[in-house]
Amino acid sequence: MEFSLSELNDVLGDIKNLGDDGKDFLNFKNISIDSRTLLRNDLFIAIKGKNFDGHSFLPEVLKKGVKSVVIKKGMQKFLPRDFPCWVVNDTLEAFQKLTLLKRKKLNIPLVAITGSVGKTTTKEMIGEVLKKLGRIKLSHANFNNEIGVGLTILATDQEDKVLVLEMGMRGLGQIENLSKFSEPDIAVITNIGTAHIGLLGSKKNITHAKCEITKFLNPKGVVIIPANDLFLEETLKEYWKGRVIKVELLNIENQGKSFNKDSNLRGFYNQLNKTILIKKNTFEISFEGFHNASNFLFAYAVAKELGIDFASFNKFDFASLTGRNKIIKSVKTTIYDESYNASPESVKACIENLLEKPRNHFFIFGSMQELGNESEKYHKEIFVLIDNSDIKKCLFICDKKNVKLYSNYLKDKKKFLVFNNIKNIPKEINKFTKKGDSILIKGSRYWELEKIVELIN
Repeated sequence: MEFSLSELNDVLGDIKNLGDDGKDFLNFKNISIDSRTLLRNDLFIAIKGKNFDGHSFLPEVLKKGVKSVVIKKGMQKFLPRDFPCWVVNDTLEAFQKLTLLKRKKLNIPLVAITGSVGKTTTKEMIGEVLKKLGRIKLSHANFNNEIGVGLTILATDQEDKVLVLEMGMRGLGQIENLSKFSEPDIAVITNIGTAHIGLLGSKKNITHAKCEITKFLNPKGVVIIPANDLFLEETLKEYWKGRVIKVELLNIENQGKSFNKDSNLRGFYNQLNKTILIKKNTFEISFEGFHNASNFLFAYAVAKELGIDFASFNKFDFASLTGRNKIIKSVKTTIYDESYNASPESVKACIENLLEKPRNHFFIFGSMQELGNESEKYHKEIFVLIDNSDIKKCLFICDKKNVKLYSNYLKDKKKFLVFNNIKNIPKEINKFTKKGDSILIKGSRYWELEKIVELIN
């Protein structure tokens, strides 16, 4: 998919230093911000990030024989005097404008996903379920910010049938910006939790931040949200006047109950055989736990919006990403690796899943970050849950400054051990576990708990 000179001029303003000979060959195959993978027919944009400045790579870029670049005003000194270029006030903004140009040229459905927890798992589920339509483009890894979302859009081509984007945020206005240059057709809000409450200050602000995903949603599109979150429903009305689908997962025992006449899309989870009943269709999924079955409802709702018909019985084997939904059978124990990140809601869900397993239960728990002034409160809630469960031992890791606080709080609770780093965790957990036991590993990204998984016998 090429970008023509006239298209680029419409978005970026007129190109500088273009002689009469240049008009015929200034079509570009791709937009790039990476000098390492840049090809001759690509247009390079020199973006400045926290740890890099694309302008410093311009000599390397020029050696690759590119026809033109996009630079920030004042950076012309890095180019030959008559080199064709676009000069802009903000190269990141230019990158986003060109991303939107590409999105419009693609002309395929775009699904955008946000939420406090479950975004990535839900994205992967949606991608797998939508394969019935053909090739699906998904956000790679954690490409969920203003650069990552843009790169995903730019890497999409005409063979892709649907584009599925994950949208993260660390403040108000950020998801609105992502929505602006992606213009979704379907928006999914998995939940409103307490992740990032230390950054945003309140659950109210988190709710508003997530609802920003609808700011540039296709007016004929739809928003899919969890049922029974009344504050989310009311807040969403301030942002979105179009269609809303509310999904709700219940235990199979509730199947025979009559419900009020509402429009909720309901699924019923059978814990015994790990299946989900939705209308007259039964689904078996490889990810365990009620929380993952709940995430699957969003994938089902998106699939139905895009016209997929399901068989009476459906089985989906989802690929586990590092630190998420990963089950590792070691010589002695079964390890449930959920080490990628942690929030109060996700920790509680993983504990619930752990307690369904046979034999003895153990928990390696890295403290939750970005909870601000609410941190102590939320950690103590988790400790109470653990103390009242049949978890045999919890190895809790926290910052040095909090070791005394939590050690004092837990001193009379024999199932807890408190550490300030992960160094001795494998040795300690191996003292307590026996063959057949189950270990949950869960903590904030900060702790890099994936480093200890292979050291546990």
